[in-house]
Amino acid sequence: VQLQASGGGLVQAGGSLRLSCAASGRTFSNKAMAWFRQAPEKVREFVATISGSGNSTAYADSVKGRFTISRDNAENAVYLQMNSLKPEDTAAYYCAARGSPFPGKYQYEYWGQGTLVTVSS
Repeated sequence: VQLQASGGGLVQAGGSLRLSCAASGRTFSNKAMAWFRQAPEKVREFVATISGSGNSTAYADSVKGRFTISRDNAENAVYLQMNSLKPEDTAAYYCAARGSPFPGKYQYEYWGQGTLVTVSS
């Protein structure tokens, strides 16, 4: 599975961005997907996850109510809609996939390259 993230950029606090992640492979709907992020000099942290079917999602407390993860299995894509952005959301954002269709925070085998999100105050 190859993953390609895009959609990062510079936005003012309070603004919105939508990240996209395009996946290769024929078994996309069998794989749970997630977004992680890593700020400068910090460890990578979980942001959101979605089941293979798209029916189940979970979020980090820090983004709950502001971010929405979704997927389009026909297009082999997963998205992260980010609203009410804060300067502390500044980070490189990574999409990831794992062999299980069940969502979770761990055991992701496939990773895309990061897309940088910068939120100015």
